[in-house]
Amino acid sequence: MLLAIDTSTGTSVAVVDRDRGSGDLRCLAETGTDDTMRHAEVIGDFIRDALADAGVRPSGLSGVAGGMGPGPFTGLRVGIAAARTFALGIRRPFVPVVSHDAIAWAWYRDGGSGPLQVVTDARRREFAVSGYDGLDDELLPRRTGGPQLAPRDDVPATTGARLDATIVPARAIGMLAELAFSAGRLPLAGQAPLYLRAPDVTPSAGKRVLQ
Repeated sequence: MLLAIDTSTGTSVAVVDRDRGSGDLRCLAETGTDDTMRHAEVIGDFIRDALADAGVRPSGLSGVAGGMGPGPFTGLRVGIAAARTFALGIRRPFVPVVSHDAIAWAWYRDGGSGPLQVVTDARRREFAVSGYDGLDDELLPRRTGGPQLAPRDDVPATTGARLDATIVPARAIGMLAELAFSAGRLPLAGQAPLYLRAPDVTPSAGKRVLQ
């Protein structure tokens, strides 16, 4: 059973489980908002509410899955920090997942087929773009390109469907992590967030002090 968190676009938190007998994936609770400005204000309440709605105590979780982006620096780091801190607090593993992979997986799982282009807002008149071509034999998404940045008026053409997402459903983050664990395919992503660009503010190198 996993707590799943994503703040790469809006904010989404879910509790998911995989039935050990049937293998069915279940979303026990999910809450979220597509507001891109209030991640830090809502993330704590969303975690509390998702666990309460699922009737799950933190000690009952086997891990915490977190969306690693792509996403803007300010929002994305809130969810990753929350997921990593929660995992550390309950002494369970943190499972990183590429957020675009979760969007693509959910689209194919719901009946989509053929090439897919996932597009999310990266601010500064740019989109974050990833390409996919269905699910593999273990039902994990096949990414064919990206994630990468593209100007809003110059997104690469696609021969298939284009999916513009305003929120990454945390249930898809968690379910994809559960599938990957069962298939022995973890980790699905690296530990570094997919910001795709440097943060707006960087630490100053400081002034040299003469003795």
